Amino acid sequence: MQFSALQLATILNGKLEGDPEVKVHNIAKIEEAGDGMLSFIANPKYEEFLYSTQASILIVNDSLVIERPIKPTLIRVQDAYSAFALLLEQYQKMVGAGAKTGIQQPSHVPASVKMGQGVFIGAFAYLGENVVLGDNVKIYPGVYLGDNVKIGSNTVLYPGVKLYDNSVVGNRVILHAGCVIGGDGFGFAPQANGTYKKVPQVGNVIIHDDVEIGANTTIDRATMGSTVIHAGVKLDNLIQIAHNVEIGSSTVIAAQSGVSGSTKIGKNCVIGGQVGIVGHIQIADGTKINAQSGLSKSITTPNTALTGSPAYDYKSSLKSQAIFRNLPDLEKRVKELEDMVKQLLAEKALLR
Repeated sequence: MQFSALQLATILNGKLEGDPEVKVHNIAKIEEAGDGMLSFIANPKYEEFLYSTQASILIVNDSLVIERPIKPTLIRVQDAYSAFALLLEQYQKMVGAGAKTGIQQPSHVPASVKMGQGVFIGAFAYLGENVVLGDNVKIYPGVYLGDNVKIGSNTVLYPGVKLYDNSVVGNRVILHAGCVIGGDGFGFAPQANGTYKKVPQVGNVIIHDDVEIGANTTIDRATMGSTVIHAGVKLDNLIQIAHNVEIGSSTVIAAQSGVSGSTKIGKNCVIGGQVGIVGHIQIADGTKINAQSGLSKSITTPNTALTGSPAYDYKSSLKSQAIFRNLPDLEKRVKELEDMVKQLLAEKALLR
């Protein structure tokens, strides 16, 4: 499949510089691209490859300054990274699962299942009773959907995804391989004899539109009510979201983080990798938490930046780190001052 520079510029509403008829048939990183390939520059550190790349077409920001001749035809756009992502999305729809429809065999699809138009169900998938699938849902092989699961239109479930009973998933959601939605929350009541009695988990998980969840991430069902992931949330691989957690819209969480039960995270938060968050707290909108931090209390001020374990104000933490690094030198200076004072006292005693 080939595309000309003019076709791509039209799709992206970009400005062409160079040959409008040059064609590309593949994509590659700028430092590896060859003839007939498309690439992009969004990060200034890669601008050095601008003059050596053999790519036929480059997507670049409007602000990029060209200082000497280059080989590729340029397509200038406001945001090269977003424009390239848009092209990849369209390409994936044409050649990936987006092009597939129908039900592969063997698979288990009861008569009570309701499906929209353009649905694809891969081999060895298991759908429970009364499952509802919207238009263009793509279910890869080995997916399990429990009873009464509802999935909105244009959602993709990659191999091995598991959705327990009564889970609800919105439109344009992407669930990557191996993620588990709706497993029991970690609820156990201590008993007088030192054992633990399981507390039944009778709630569900609700995932709103435009959410993406990474491979092997787990989201537990609520004890009662719902664990809720709001619109536009992006969760990385290997994340644990406990029962009754609520994550506000457009919040992003990096890999290996864990959120304990009943915590409420606000909108537009940014949470780094390996962050641990205790249960039953609230985190204000726009909060930023640095990687490997531990959060043990509520954050009530929006747009707060935190780091450390226990996490505290980011700027204060940097100042403390600077002081900590200088402690050996400060100790040396204090000792020198102590020696000077002792010497002055000794001299004063002699004068008497």
